[in-house]
Amino acid sequence: MESNKIAIAALLFIILIVAINFAMYGIARGATKGSDSRWMGALKDSLSKPMDSSANKSMDELRKQIAELENKEKKE
Repeated sequence: MESNKIAIAALLFIILIVAINFAMYGIARGATKGSDSRWMGALKDSLSKPMDSSANKSMDELRKQIAELENKEKKE
């Protein structure tokens, strides 16, 4: 009798977790469907962009200088 109650409680807990996951999926899906919603794109861009450190800043300067030199060579 006691094991039946535990099994029913475990089953209800699993069903509750699955239902909450479906609700959260629906909320997230609805939030991203909006035309003004760009938070997913902004999140993806921020995660894919490297951290701004001094090494990255100096590499950006080097890239800019190389691009300028390449543009000068193309003009000549």
